[in-house]
Amino acid sequence: MADPKFIHLRFHSEYSVTDGLVRIDPMIHKVLETGGVAVGIADLMNIFGGLRFYTHALAAGLKPILGCDLRVKNLKEPEAPTRLGVLCMNHTGYHSLCVLLTKAFLTEDEKFRGQVDPAWFAKGGADGLIALTGGAEGELGRYLINKRFNLADQAVEELKAIFGDRLYIEVQRAGRPNDELATARLANLAAEHGLPVVATHPVQFLEKSDFEAHEVRCAIAEGFSLQDPRRSKNYSPEQYLKSEEEMCELFADMPSALQNSVEIAKRCNLDGVLSKPQLPLFPTPDGMSLDDYIEQLSREGLQKRLDFLYPDKAVQNEKRPAYDERLTYELETIKGMKFPGYFLIVQDFINWSKRNGIPVGPGRGSGAGSLVAYSLGITDLDPLKFDLLFERFLNPERVSMPDFDVDFCQYNRDRTIEYVKRTYGVDAVSQIATFGTMGAKAAVRDVGRALDVPYMKTDALSKLIPQQPGKNITLDDALRDVPEFREAVERDDEYKEILRLAKPLEGLTRNLGMHAGGVLIAPGKLTDFCPLYNADGAPENTVSQFDKKDVESVGLVKFDFLGLTTLSILAKAVEYIDQLHPGTHFDLDHIPIDDEPTYRLFQEANTAAIFQFESDGMRSLLKQARPDRLEDLVALNALYRPGPMDLIPSFIARKFGREKVEYLDERMEPVLRETYGIMVYQEQVMRVAQVVGGYSLGGADLLRRAMGKKNVEEMKRQRAVFVKGAAERNVKEEVASEIFDLMEKFAGYGFNKSHAAAYSYVAYQTAYLKAHHTAAFMAANLCMVMDSGEKMKALIDDAIANGVELLMPDINASDWFFTVPDEKHIRFGLGGIKGVSQAVIQDLVEKRKKDGPYLDIFDVAARVTGANARLLEALVKAGCFDSIDPDRNKLIVNIPQALSASQSLRASAGQESLFDEPGETARIVSWLPAVPWTMRQKLTEEKSVLGYWLTGHMFDQYREELAHYSRQRLKDLQPSREPVKMTGIVTSVRQVQSKRGRMGIVTIDDGTAVVEAMCFSEFWEKNRRVFQVDGVVCLTGKVRYDEFSKRMSVTLESVKTLDQFRHGAAKHLKIRVKPGTNAQTLAQIEELLRQESGESGVPLVLETTAAGATGSVFAEQQVHGTENFMAALLAVPAVESMQVVY
Repeated sequence: MADPKFIHLRFHSEYSVTDGLVRIDPMIHKVLETGGVAVGIADLMNIFGGLRFYTHALAAGLKPILGCDLRVKNLKEPEAPTRLGVLCMNHTGYHSLCVLLTKAFLTEDEKFRGQVDPAWFAKGGADGLIALTGGAEGELGRYLINKRFNLADQAVEELKAIFGDRLYIEVQRAGRPNDELATARLANLAAEHGLPVVATHPVQFLEKSDFEAHEVRCAIAEGFSLQDPRRSKNYSPEQYLKSEEEMCELFADMPSALQNSVEIAKRCNLDGVLSKPQLPLFPTPDGMSLDDYIEQLSREGLQKRLDFLYPDKAVQNEKRPAYDERLTYELETIKGMKFPGYFLIVQDFINWSKRNGIPVGPGRGSGAGSLVAYSLGITDLDPLKFDLLFERFLNPERVSMPDFDVDFCQYNRDRTIEYVKRTYGVDAVSQIATFGTMGAKAAVRDVGRALDVPYMKTDALSKLIPQQPGKNITLDDALRDVPEFREAVERDDEYKEILRLAKPLEGLTRNLGMHAGGVLIAPGKLTDFCPLYNADGAPENTVSQFDKKDVESVGLVKFDFLGLTTLSILAKAVEYIDQLHPGTHFDLDHIPIDDEPTYRLFQEANTAAIFQFESDGMRSLLKQARPDRLEDLVALNALYRPGPMDLIPSFIARKFGREKVEYLDERMEPVLRETYGIMVYQEQVMRVAQVVGGYSLGGADLLRRAMGKKNVEEMKRQRAVFVKGAAERNVKEEVASEIFDLMEKFAGYGFNKSHAAAYSYVAYQTAYLKAHHTAAFMAANLCMVMDSGEKMKALIDDAIANGVELLMPDINASDWFFTVPDEKHIRFGLGGIKGVSQAVIQDLVEKRKKDGPYLDIFDVAARVTGANARLLEALVKAGCFDSIDPDRNKLIVNIPQALSASQSLRASAGQESLFDEPGETARIVSWLPAVPWTMRQKLTEEKSVLGYWLTGHMFDQYREELAHYSRQRLKDLQPSREPVKMTGIVTSVRQVQSKRGRMGIVTIDDGTAVVEAMCFSEFWEKNRRVFQVDGVVCLTGKVRYDEFSKRMSVTLESVKTLDQFRHGAAKHLKIRVKPGTNAQTLAQIEELLRQESGESGVPLVLETTAAGATGSVFAEQQVHGTENFMAALLAVPAVESMQVVY
């Protein structure tokens, strides 16, 4: 192969999220395809994709040159930083770059965040870095373009002093306005100062045809449309990956500049970046070794565990040998694999959390199988009792880093992370970056915005792209599989253009996020391994510039600090229980695990709010399986997944003796007894391999992994090993082969028993609290969902069904959170109301406790700092003042009065008269009259701030009237071939895309049950406007039992609104008018009738009494909008009553 004449030293990949379009693997492929031997990446102020580029290029046989396009602080023009390209010559250069980038993003000066201060280059800050001066956008280029030659001379000498022979004057000819002028003047400057010139090309996209898509990407990042004159236009169509021939032609007059690109590539030889895991050094007392210290803590911890498990010393002594033997074996393995430090670090932050009131889960994943972890307090599940295997977590025959996933209380997890930072140093700890990509829907919306296509039109197209959990639907998938999407694109030129430009952007890195639980703890500064990033300067938002896979590749160890809301719920419930029983503490760790009421709750499927057991499908399973021990819960938790679900009928039949339990070999019986002969867990597969096939548990774990991967050749080898081992244990070959087949089948979807056991124990704890401390448990759950009306409503309904009464929100009784005044009541928390501030509510509560109850809305406005119209409206609509004054509309109308009065009081503060009574609080109260709300309006307003109806059900006021259409209650629906009539309130409407076209799913609620009604395409297109949320509907449809959702479903055939039903069925609307009504009032009624009359409707009858006789008058017009008309009549004082007569 001929020596290269030019090498590309810089390209912006997709990780330059504002202006890069180049995907790393296609770039590597293209360079290799054109005969390239090396290529350099230089993303803008980051190396997010640097390690991926580095490893993928090496794997492909291409030399990677890792660099970065730096923004350099410009003190003369702070809003216009200059550019400087840097390339890593070696590991020293890599470290320098990590430090520079980290300093840039962790600076406290917000104005210059994301910019490198030139002062940082001094004193070795740029060691190991080659500097490229940035062409026209660099400091030198800008000075020269603006003819500030003296400043250019000064700046180049400063750069020479820092970089020496690592400084190259960079020239570019990328078709941009200033490129040629800058190139000429930079070449002259280089000659004057005896510096080498290098030709580079600022690659922003791979192919020339990608320019338009790149412009769209930039427009999206800036928030402008392509046609917006404010949009910056910094790029040209020439910034694609040019071939060596094109570059040589472009710089034919500067051959040395081309050759210098090759020389730089030769000088860049980065290695030492990839590393095995490196743990921080754990501090031990008195210089004790890590091995000795873990031994000491484990032995001490085991004794405490045994004292708790077996308080009877005789029983403890009988059980001890098995624990001692297991502990010794695990400790030897951990020491031999050099992992004591890892265990000690994890136990330290977990035990600190427990000591400081931060709830920690009992275990998660395979770590619960370790007795050392149990002894150290890392886990809280006895692995011997549940036959959990250490080798499933740490296999001495397959050396890999242990990985404890630890659950913390969702709301206190940050306290533990702060402790870790204090312990190991803030420079050694950070969280981990994640990279979000542009999905099909987002690509369509973003491109539509950039092209100035109306939002509604773009949104309509994006909504045709289906969403499927766990599956990424691409634009090509949608074109192939969704006829409506394909047809919309084919018949609309704007849609075609959106799709043409969205395809190159789909799947590109779009934004940076933070890993849900991953925390890095480095043995020293993190910048020795990778740079850090921080978007806003908040310390808690610092993340690595590499994702979780790449941080491990550079030798960093990830610790998982996962937030689990259930732990927060348990802690809050215990807090409530302790408040109800002063002087005692409820210890959740000491509850019995054989509690009959708790298992009865599972057997009755009363599992709303029960961790892992609240889905409809799981409830159906619980009713069949009727679990009566923790082992049953563990098995059901493991079985309730796709695949193992097929085993559930057999599991239940065997549990109740309806199906015989048989074992192919008697040695399998102790292993499979608890699951009635069915292999449910991965650990059971391993045990069978051990007892029948003679495998070590480490070897059995390798077998399990191999079975999961379904490697045919490996399976042949493992089968021979198993059959041979089984023969040595007197098992016939055909039986051994049958057992192996069984193991192979189950290994594919067997579940991790350690994880199932740990989470089932958490589920049992939640069930125990629900069974014995219902109010406290349900209130704790409600505190965690105060931002979701739908979830609150479901929990409130369940609490009421379990004998707990909900007390209304009350300005003089409620706190921010839900509270528990006694074992049978929950008081609504004001935090469950939309639009209220926690700080203002806490002030409200404190002032109530200090100065006494509130008298009215004027008193609240006067006393509560921060009370405004939005807050008071929300409190009134939610019913918080009902105990003082139930007329909510009167209070709403008087909010401006109350706020005005409060302002007057504050303005006159300190001007009290000498004659005022001491301690008397000044008050200004001036009420305006108002018409009371109808029940419908009251509930509508209530729902607007709560998300649901609290004081009643919207359907209650219509129930008696709609019995004239149907008396069918939704809770009594049964499958029927004949259409069934039913009525209810529409609570939600959604449109979905099916294979037959658009269809609607309407949720109907009549106060007895909630059902989903399906509207297929033809019916939906004809009637979809009829379905309005909170609207009353009269329906006809066929009822069936949906096996998937385990509930009744209705396919609709007809629908009527309440007005339509009344038009056809009512005799008339009778309005009773008070005696003595004058003509003016009758005219008012007539005007209302005129507004709501129509060709079809309900006849109107006015009835009144005069001189002891009752008479009726039939109006000429018919009432069309009956609901609006009846609501408006409430404001007419002369109207005594109204009734629809059938």
